[in-house]
Amino acid sequence: MYAQDSPHTTTTTERGSFALARCSCGWTGPARRSRDKARTDATDHLRTAADPEA
Repeated sequence: MYAQDSPHTTTTTERGSFALARCSCGWTGPARRSRDKARTDATDHLRTAADPEA
């Protein structure tokens, strides 16, 4: 379960040839070969964190 009271701050990090989206709440997206896909994962996470019904 993720912390819901704290603000969500996302970043992308690289591990070898893969990019991962991470959030300050503890969420981590899947490893992607595309940095753009990792950024999209982070954006989607922020959207669902702000509105869980989305």
